[in-house]
Amino acid sequence: MSPLSITDLSEARAARPESIAEAAASRARRPLLGDSGRMMIVAADHPARGSLAAGGDPLAMANRADLLDRLCTALERPGVDGVLGTADVLEDLLLLGALEHKVVIGSMNRGGLAGSSFELDDRFTGHRAQDLHRMRFDAGKLLLRMDFDDPGSLNTMQGAANAINELAERGLIAMVEPFLSRRAGGEVRNDVSVEAVARSIAIASGLGGTSAYTWLKVPVVDELDEVGRALESTTLPTVLLGGEVPDDPAATRQRWRAALQLPHVRGLVVGRSLLYPEDDDVASAVDAAVALL
Repeated sequence: MSPLSITDLSEARAARPESIAEAAASRARRPLLGDSGRMMIVAADHPARGSLAAGGDPLAMANRADLLDRLCTALERPGVDGVLGTADVLEDLLLLGALEHKVVIGSMNRGGLAGSSFELDDRFTGHRAQDLHRMRFDAGKLLLRMDFDDPGSLNTMQGAANAINELAERGLIAMVEPFLSRRAGGEVRNDVSVEAVARSIAIASGLGGTSAYTWLKVPVVDELDEVGRALESTTLPTVLLGGEVPDDPAATRQRWRAALQLPHVRGLVVGRSLLYPEDDDVASAVDAAVALL
């Protein structure tokens, strides 16, 4: 089918919902890793968890047409391998023709709504393994935040282990994003100290009946000279996450550059800091990140 424009999406969804499955069936695929062995993925699964802020704008990601336009700009840049998103975002991109020859990663657990009392009981409300297989996508992403004082974290761990097993049975990658977290002032805070990152990686690496198809998506610690130490607790393929729009993009890129020297670190999965850079130049922000690879 011919690609649509953003303004045509709602009409297509209303009149021909089957066009999404048709676009998925005809999409040209590619290997997970290209010739460089590196990976650059743009992330856009934040809205489904009710997390719409970027930079100083609390509703930055609330405008879907604007988000899709930014994603299309990013996906067109040389060196960008693919995208991470929930079903609604990925299906819009399918209809736009933006996922041809791209790695596509579906977001699986979005039940831990930002700011909710049940935030750490992060249920699997997004893609299931069978959905990813049916849509001919390449991987599923799992957010695994663990608070030792919150019993809901155990439900999330069990759900993550089940998802890893179900993805592996279908030969699909499970991209696990682990954190040790805690509540402070009513908000969930992720601990990105060296010890916490190392422990979260060790826990996530051991989930499931096999780790053959498990990748990790992890933060880079603030201490530049400790970047390697935090990531030494696994041999699993690892990508670095972007997180919030940074106050100092140059310092962030320096930490990414240091971590990318490690042999098992394969690339970057970055969302808001590339899609909503301070100067609003998406293409330049993406190009600067790709240059690190």
